[in-house]
Amino acid sequence: MKFSYVNPTQIQFGQGQIASIAKLIPTDQKVLVIYGGGSIKSNGVYDQVKEALSGHQWTEFSGVEPNPTVETLDKAVALVKEQGVDFILAVGGGSVIDGSKYVAAAARYDGDGWDILEGKHQVTEAVPLAAVLTLPATGSESNGGSVITKAATKAKLAFVTPIVQPRFAVMDPDVMKSLPERQLANGIVDAWVHICEQYLTFPAKAMVQDAYAEALLKNLRQLATAFEDRNDSWRANLMWTANQALNGLIGAGVAQDWATHMIGHELTALYGVDHARSLAIIQPSLLRNQLPGKKAKLEQMGRNVFALEAGEDLAERTIQAIEQFYYSLDVATQLTEHGDDKAAAVDAILTQLKGHGMTALGENQSISLERSKEILELAVA
Repeated sequence: MKFSYVNPTQIQFGQGQIASIAKLIPTDQKVLVIYGGGSIKSNGVYDQVKEALSGHQWTEFSGVEPNPTVETLDKAVALVKEQGVDFILAVGGGSVIDGSKYVAAAARYDGDGWDILEGKHQVTEAVPLAAVLTLPATGSESNGGSVITKAATKAKLAFVTPIVQPRFAVMDPDVMKSLPERQLANGIVDAWVHICEQYLTFPAKAMVQDAYAEALLKNLRQLATAFEDRNDSWRANLMWTANQALNGLIGAGVAQDWATHMIGHELTALYGVDHARSLAIIQPSLLRNQLPGKKAKLEQMGRNVFALEAGEDLAERTIQAIEQFYYSLDVATQLTEHGDDKAAAVDAILTQLKGHGMTALGENQSISLERSKEILELAVA
């Protein structure tokens, strides 16, 4: 293991913490509040944010989509530039926070913001930002990653830089009370796959990272089992587990995969599949395709997370247990949104992967386009 780890995001966790915004953002800074479709106005979050910012000069930008598009976000970029915004406050789930990171970076760049996603511009400065988390899933509230869609070309790409990491994150589990069950299930699945992308690779004798990843996975299993009996502690534990899944700790010094995400992004961009559900569709097929290289960690997961008995088929039984975990949340593991033409769907996804340079994926860069085709043949119904 060799790594440098720091997480500078200040976490304000617990009930009533939205009020702390008042002291965390300097009153001499002009604030832009960015949010999504308006649910924060019906669940009381907007009013709490408004009260916390009563001593600040602030304005707002709404309408960020579940898979944020550059077309929408560029309007917010223009607003930041025109009004001289000093600080961005993202109020929402991972999509709003990801979108706000793009706005923060693009507002300090004179060219086309999409250059950031295509790697043509390296971010060197950004408008400071923070987050009020309303949907636990992505961990975006305390990391430097962002995933943005370009609707015109159906491209969904990511960028990562510590420069856009939120200065602080408010995490009040009470805001989850009004969330639909589908979004809560998605949050559990999203966090689960984030952990797996950093854990299901090959043994590295990283005792802390492995044990912590396994603890988080067992948390999610327990939360899924108690899904119908959600209470305050259930919400708090999901919110904190999802944060810890992708705050950089369990991935420090170990190999990481992320192929499930790269292929899954194309399902979302092409067919509008919920992000978490795209991951559940791809992951089991990918694990079976990459079984030789992942066998040891799959067996470890089978023993330590699912308490499965030893045997030659332990790795396959672990994949089946993962599938059962998804089924328990009513999440499918095959793509059905593509229509009736399976071959055309596979070809369309492969074309997107090739166009985005996703031709050597996985911890060993062993998932070529041919391997991706094999994975998709299994994953597309």
